[in-house]
Amino acid sequence: MSTDPQHTPAPQHSPVPTPRTESGTTHRDVVSFVRRGERLSQGHQRAWDRLSPRYVLDPPRGRRDTLPAEGVRLDVEEEFGRRAELVVEVGSGLGDNILAAALAHPERDHLAVEVYLPGLAQTLSKVDRAGRPENLRLLPLDAQRALPAMLPEGSISQLWVFFADPWPKARHHKRRLINPPFLDAVLPLLADGGAFRLATDWAGYAHHMRRQLDPRPELALLHPEGPAPEGGSSDPIPENMERTGWAPRFEGRVKTGFEKKGRAAGRLIWDLAYTRVPRRPVPDGDSGLEAPAEP
Repeated sequence: MSTDPQHTPAPQHSPVPTPRTESGTTHRDVVSFVRRGERLSQGHQRAWDRLSPRYVLDPPRGRRDTLPAEGVRLDVEEEFGRRAELVVEVGSGLGDNILAAALAHPERDHLAVEVYLPGLAQTLSKVDRAGRPENLRLLPLDAQRALPAMLPEGSISQLWVFFADPWPKARHHKRRLINPPFLDAVLPLLADGGAFRLATDWAGYAHHMRRQLDPRPELALLHPEGPAPEGGSSDPIPENMERTGWAPRFEGRVKTGFEKKGRAAGRLIWDLAYTRVPRRPVPDGDSGLEAPAEP
């Protein structure tokens, strides 16, 4: 990682005051996550102490401990010691998916983005038991704000968001991850032809994601004729839910506790997959996007 030499970062764990506006009122960014208690068990603390220097990226922080300092960049080739495709999972939880992917695809590099410290520590415990693969790193920052600041455009070959918090109450919908601010931040990072894969066990959130993602000119459905999952669901399915455009279950996705809980509660699993429409030179008055090719 490189930093702006003119910036003196705040210590990682120092308290950072909540910023205030010119009027003196407190300003809070809308985020899609809640910072929960971060006490670690003895075993997870030992895993953190042993492996975090090797696996957890620790850039200088900005005004909050989930934000990178201004000018921080991530040199992926330097970090992994090679040039390879980069898979990024946002909200990696306990690390099951990204670790399984790193083990199954040693030819790729993998970045887990997660703000929940116990989840990162559990990921490190699993990394230890799995033989410590070299093609995995963890980033404990807010993905929406960190990734576009730290990575160059077109550098991600696959972007995964599995079972993000659905924030089911209407007044909380602005906190949902799949909303314009997140998409505006991360879609430029997808390489031409790159895959954006998502899954949820909440029908209302699945419908919300389709309404946000389908109109994006940067994206095209990978399975435009794919049927909706079959069966009944314990949560209400919107009457105008899309009947096609759903992806089959992604074989690279491990069945985590989130998916198991959703199924146990009687909910369906909704998979989505998009491809990044190839860019082209931008003449005056043009969008710079190719028309989606027929699958």
